[in-house]
Amino acid sequence: MRITRQRPGTERGAAENFSGAVWLDEIAAPPAPSRLRVFHVHFAPGAHTAWHRHPHGQVLHILQGEGRVRRRDGAVEAVRAGDTVWIEPGEWHWHGAGPHTFMSHLAVVEAAGDGTTTDWGAPVEPGDRHA
Repeated sequence: MRITRQRPGTERGAAENFSGAVWLDEIAAPPAPSRLRVFHVHFAPGAHTAWHRHPHGQVLHILQGEGRVRRRDGAVEAVRAGDTVWIEPGEWHWHGAGPHTFMSHLAVVEAAGDGTTTDWGAPVEPGDRHA
């Protein structure tokens, strides 16, 4: 058993992967053979990810606020504190805060054998942020 009392500092989301103000806190990245990664992600109102996918899928658990999620060719879905979203392996999607509230979620992913957790794509176009 290991108890982590000091984590890495909060990091700003990279501009090529996020629109708006986004901050990430790494919660867990256990040593091999585990490939689990857990992040607490904080989105300012209207901030969101670019299109992306994960080799083994992703679980998002909304902790506070209201957000939006969308998979490619799907409708924009509202999510709120307490909701949990399962994103299928390889499914292109984006997620972020609603237009008027902050939103934070836990993001849980499993890294691929080479350590990759995310394949980043194009920025989300304004028309893709609406139902």
